[in-house]
Amino acid sequence: MKQKTYITALVSGLCLLLTTFGCQKNFFDQVPDDRITIEEVFNRRLESEQYLANIYARIREENNQWSENPWMGVADEADMTWARSGYNTYFINLGAWDPNSGYFQFWEHYYRGIRSATYFMQHIGGNAEILKLPNGQALIDQYWAEARFLRAYFYFCLLRQYGPVILLGDEVIPPDTPFDNLLIPRNTFDECVSYIASELDAAGQALPLAQTNAREEGRATRSMAMAVKARLLLYAASPLYNGNTDYASFTNEGGTPLISQSYDENKWKLAADAAKAIIDLNHFDLYKVTDSEGNIEPIASYSGVVLEPWNREQIFVRPAWNDGDWERHASPRFGGGWSGIGATQKQVDAYFMANGKAIDEEGSGYVETGFSTADTRYTTAGTYNMYVNREPRFYASIVYNGSYWIHRDEGDIRVGMHRYGNTGMEGTWDFSRTGYLIRKNIHPNSNPRLNRFVRRPYVMFRLGEVYLNYAEALNEYDPGNPDILRYINLIRERAGIPKLEGEYTQEEMRQRIQQERQVELAFENHRYFDTRRWKIAMETDGGPFEGMNVEAPVSDFDDPEFYRRTVFETRVFQERHYLWPIPQSEIDRNRALIQNPGW
Repeated sequence: MKQKTYITALVSGLCLLLTTFGCQKNFFDQVPDDRITIEEVFNRRLESEQYLANIYARIREENNQWSENPWMGVADEADMTWARSGYNTYFINLGAWDPNSGYFQFWEHYYRGIRSATYFMQHIGGNAEILKLPNGQALIDQYWAEARFLRAYFYFCLLRQYGPVILLGDEVIPPDTPFDNLLIPRNTFDECVSYIASELDAAGQALPLAQTNAREEGRATRSMAMAVKARLLLYAASPLYNGNTDYASFTNEGGTPLISQSYDENKWKLAADAAKAIIDLNHFDLYKVTDSEGNIEPIASYSGVVLEPWNREQIFVRPAWNDGDWERHASPRFGGGWSGIGATQKQVDAYFMANGKAIDEEGSGYVETGFSTADTRYTTAGTYNMYVNREPRFYASIVYNGSYWIHRDEGDIRVGMHRYGNTGMEGTWDFSRTGYLIRKNIHPNSNPRLNRFVRRPYVMFRLGEVYLNYAEALNEYDPGNPDILRYINLIRERAGIPKLEGEYTQEEMRQRIQQERQVELAFENHRYFDTRRWKIAMETDGGPFEGMNVEAPVSDFDDPEFYRRTVFETRVFQERHYLWPIPQSEIDRNRALIQNPGW
């Protein structure tokens, strides 16, 4: 497939053709005395490495749900309490947005990164300072492969948000190219997937399997490229993109369907093979904490996956992220937090019981009325029964009314999210509309009240996801394969719940895998993309959303009025919302660029 780099059709005008430079004619003849030319940048090692670092900086901070990403707050798992009137996720959830709104538009952001990566790849090979080093060529090859990986990752990020995109080649066109020559159409989704996968393969071949120098942690590796590819192929095999006849009229001007109209079961096999290739590296393990007798400590294990830096489950991480921002938003008000991230009742209901059964499954033992009369392993007497005898991942992830806060500096304080509680709504806007907060990814040694936060990497890809990717793909093309139960049960074993046993139909197993993902990968920015690629978002992401009755005039933990399911928001999800709208400014600039359906 031959491609040309008409980058300026995709970003904000010709002046964005050069990411770090101006676009005037004869620009390179106008360098101030205190600045170096671009030729000098790529003849010096430090400046070239800084250029590459700036490309890495294009990787967005996934857990910042206010300015960086909306994925958690517009999925059915969470409510961004701070995302009420005046905040973009609020308007998105109400359906009050369009291609002109500018909400979380990353089209230009990632194409800038793609352009920068391509420019780096074209120029790093002649770096005189690096070539003088004994390992100079090897270092250049590594840097080149890192930029290639980053470019492929940016394409993947565009693809998951917008669907089919425009693939760019490796040539750079002059700034004075006639505007009419910059009009190019989108590639098909399958073309995008094939290109990104091949780029990841090529980059991975020139990268180390893992970084052996602690100072290099976070740089691209072969395993990172494999993990992105595995997720890419899983998405490509899913119903939204694999034979989706709802998109029959979604074509380029020439009539080429942008989404394949023919279902291809082999796409699931490709996804399974990609996931299994990571498993077969035998380099990664599920993170586990055990007691003195060798028994798994499920809460410590599940929490530690994201809290323990550089553990063996982590595949792709960002070395530094704004954990203080996340922890302050998620923490209760009495602990110095803003109570800004609330789990929805849908997410609370998704967690299994301690016996491994779903709450609506026969024999689960789930009770939604009254209060417990005795202590259990994770709860005390007087806890509302909805929260008693739930699985360990529930207690590692959810702060509910009457639970104890995680920070020992605060003493044994029960979190009161009822109206007159220590984190209730009375007299403040810093309260959870759902009656829940999120405990996951809160470090026990951090304390917002003291402005003390434990720095750690942010986990973007991990082995637990790969196991679930593999099981899901296997179930779709080879139902009944024993590996399906094997890898699901490895996740459940670490979670401290009984294994699945017996035989399941393909549909039964599909439902179990989807619920397992909803629980295991909760609040890790998967749920938004999962409900869409499965084509179930019309059922999961629209309509009334419930939490507890936070507005009831309740002063005590044992007042049953608080525990009444109450609608806090009615969300709007329409067919067009399966794909994000391309910014209208890009459509206006490039007349060959087809807008996503319904927008």
